[in-house]
Amino acid sequence: MDLNIKNKKVLITGASRGIGLAIAEGFLKENARACLVSRGSKELFNNEQKLQETYGKDNVFADICDCTNIHSLEKLKNNIENKWGNLDIVVANIGDGKSVSDALPDNELWQKTWNNNFESTLQTARTFLPMLKKSKGCLLFVSSIAGMEAFGAPTDYSTAKSAIIALAKNMARKLAPHVRVNVIAPGNVYFEGGSWAEKIQKDKRHVDEVIKSTVPMNRFATPHEIADSAVFLCSDRASFITGSVLVADGGQMVSY
Repeated sequence: MDLNIKNKKVLITGASRGIGLAIAEGFLKENARACLVSRGSKELFNNEQKLQETYGKDNVFADICDCTNIHSLEKLKNNIENKWGNLDIVVANIGDGKSVSDALPDNELWQKTWNNNFESTLQTARTFLPMLKKSKGCLLFVSSIAGMEAFGAPTDYSTAKSAIIALAKNMARKLAPHVRVNVIAPGNVYFEGGSWAEKIQKDKRHVDEVIKSTVPMNRFATPHEIADSAVFLCSDRASFITGSVLVADGGQMVSY
């Protein structure tokens, strides 16, 4: 299937590893061009080099950005304009589910979680929306099934992910037909260095029991399985889809 995204210019935030990195590679496999962004790590630039070796230096570049900081985002925008001139697709993928099990976390932790998960998405959308309007492009948010159903995930994290869905649906209605806005809500995704990897190290037996008892597919998703959905939603093959939430959870959710 031709997704018709050859030479499309794509920004992916939170792309140093895991889902973000897999999404970047997914676009590159379809002959798009990718800008990988994170707050800055050796991992980010190591992966930039690896992808450049496979897909070409002209098609991949990495940049450092704190997506909760407007000035940092403006600098990133300037860098993209100078290098590419325009932008077709933005995937806002930043998120961190590490918090506490309290019904209502204290204010300091709440603000940290809110900023990492919601403000990073909001400010990314605000910064790059003018470029997407010009290209009649696509904006994709990565949320979580924790934002759609109460699984016992941290309250602050779940609330932020729920807010992302509300933001996307409202933006989609007001930006159509010029910019499409959609959401992916992954379930449990395993990758090295991720939160599930840490949990498995602590108590693998318990994690195995949780997955088998709550996920009908009886396994974790891989980042590349989430990436396939992301690339499709941003492609011309999904040209009539906007304001939608694509759930990729192996059947875990029961209320939708």
